[in-house]
Amino acid sequence: MPSLTMILNGQETTVEVEPWAMLVDVLRDNLHLTGTKVGCSDGECGACTVLVDGRPVDSCLYPALKAQGRHVLTIEGLTASAGEKGLHPLQRAFIAEGAVQCGYCTPGFLLTAKALLDSNPHPSEGEIKQALAGNLCRCTGYVKIVKAVQRVAEGQQSRPRRLQSVS
Repeated sequence: MPSLTMILNGQETTVEVEPWAMLVDVLRDNLHLTGTKVGCSDGECGACTVLVDGRPVDSCLYPALKAQGRHVLTIEGLTASAGEKGLHPLQRAFIAEGAVQCGYCTPGFLLTAKALLDSNPHPSEGEIKQALAGNLCRCTGYVKIVKAVQRVAEGQQSRPRRLQSVS
């Protein structure tokens, strides 16, 4: 069985993989990083999105051995990169804007948004929508997701909105 060595979430990682394994399977099954979700297994939904050398890829279609020597970032690595703050600014913005409902698609959206903001720190609404077009969500309607990305792009504080009690 071949060995795969990659820089996974900032750490050199080596794992034995089947030659035909897809990256999502190696992440979830071999490395137990279950934040990367399996949705359609056809590259249509974006739930399995991870960053490879800073670019979003559908890990369900990405041969694991293609990640040899590359930098791979998963949602677990995004959270770890926040350090003492606990959450990455995008994660805080998603919470503040109510852009997380069931959460299944959230890791893919967050990593896609990170790639966008890393390459274009101040995207227009249209650029945000275009970048996120490969990610599907069945719960939020996308408006809150776009607002969360805009919030980070504009450098706004990501304080959660207070819920009003019903009397």
